[in-house]
Amino acid sequence: MPWTASDIPDQTGKTYVITGANGGLGLEATRALAARGAKVVMACRNLDKAAEAVDGIRRDTPDADLDVRALDLASLASIRAFSDGLLADLPHVDVLMNNAGVMAIPRRTTEDGFEMQLGTNHLGHFALTGQVLPLVTKAPAGRIVNVSSQAHRTGRMRWDDLMGERSYERWSTYGQSKLANLLFTYELARRLEAAGEGVVVAAAHPGYSDTDLQYVGPRLDGSSIMATLSGWGNALFAQPATKGALPQLYAATMPEVASGSYYGPDGWFQMQGWPTKVDSNARSHDRDDQRRLWETSVTLTGVDFGGL
Repeated sequence: MPWTASDIPDQTGKTYVITGANGGLGLEATRALAARGAKVVMACRNLDKAAEAVDGIRRDTPDADLDVRALDLASLASIRAFSDGLLADLPHVDVLMNNAGVMAIPRRTTEDGFEMQLGTNHLGHFALTGQVLPLVTKAPAGRIVNVSSQAHRTGRMRWDDLMGERSYERWSTYGQSKLANLLFTYELARRLEAAGEGVVVAAAHPGYSDTDLQYVGPRLDGSSIMATLSGWGNALFAQPATKGALPQLYAATMPEVASGSYYGPDGWFQMQGWPTKVDSNARSHDRDDQRRLWETSVTLTGVDFGGL
């Protein structure tokens, strides 16, 4: 039988931190975990949308334990303030789900001057993870889940132009950021194991799922034609976000998940389907690139994971 959200074990007493929890995959993960008894810290940039999301979840789960907090992954100062708040208020974090992201947008930079896709999808989550890690290591069985994408297969780390300052193409840059998610996952898993920490670090991808992610680029471009095409693509080929969220929920909740593993849909080309363990491409397993990305990320963000 396929694994569904109804198979999530009881999560009573567990605390989750989910980035981008106000919409798409993050919202569906929050909804499913709250229904199973988890406390969910909803880390959101748009607090108005987060409030609407909370109302929607509580219509189905009136006693949902939800804690909305502001987080802008495109700002190291915001990440620091958010992390400091968690460190002050929580005894531990059982699972950090690095879910938020942007996809195929026109070139923009973060508050700190990073290219927006790499800055948000990887560097923001790298900094957040390093600052929240002390809370994850205090949990009885801490876990970190990074959400990647099949687009990692098109990605290459452009070390000579990491921020796309000389040449920028939105889809290859998105692929680079999703490849970075996996390089980071595998390097962090290895470093935590070497340090004797029991934290599980896993990754997941949603296949082709119907979320707002596909519309952001066309909106920023002001292109109604591309927005319409994105809508048709979602209607014809995408699976619902409730199903797309299942791989990351599996990675976050199931006891057999091993550190360094990767989950995605089991269907054709992993576009749709039920969660299963999957493989990532050879570039994601390049240890030189894993180490280089780690060192580069420490330099850019100033977050060193306590010298891990």
